[in-house]
Amino acid sequence: MSFLRAKDYLKKFSLDKNIIELDVSTATVDDAANAIKCKKDEIVKTLSFIIDNKPILICVSGDSKVDNGKFKNEFYTKAKMIPPEDVERLIGHDVGGVCPFGINDDVDVFFDVSYKR
Repeated sequence: MSFLRAKDYLKKFSLDKNIIELDVSTATVDDAANAIKCKKDEIVKTLSFIIDNKPILICVSGDSKVDNGKFKNEFYTKAKMIPPEDVERLIGHDVGGVCPFGINDDVDVFFDVSYKR
C-alpha cells in the first residue's frame, strides 16, 4: 500500500518513471544501503513524530539521529515518536515504508540539515 500510494503521488509530477523497484527489503537504512550499494549517509530516512496530537515527518540522512535538545528548541516539546501501531493511520504509510510522498493531508514534513549532504 505505501509503495503504490507514494508512486501514485509521484506520478502527478511525472517522477514515477524514476522509481527503482527492488526484490529485497529497503525497510531499514542498512537494508536500503545494502540494496543499492551505497553508504548509510546517502540514504534518507523518514521519522514520524507526534506534536500536540498532530503527526509530523522529519527526513534526515541515514546516519543521523534526532538531537532531543534541538528538537525541543525547534518544536517546543520533547521528541515523541509515533507508536508503530499508529503510524499507518496517522501518516498513510506503514512502518518500514514511511516516506514524505503520498502521505495524509494533515502531516507536515520537515527536512533536517543533514539532508543537504
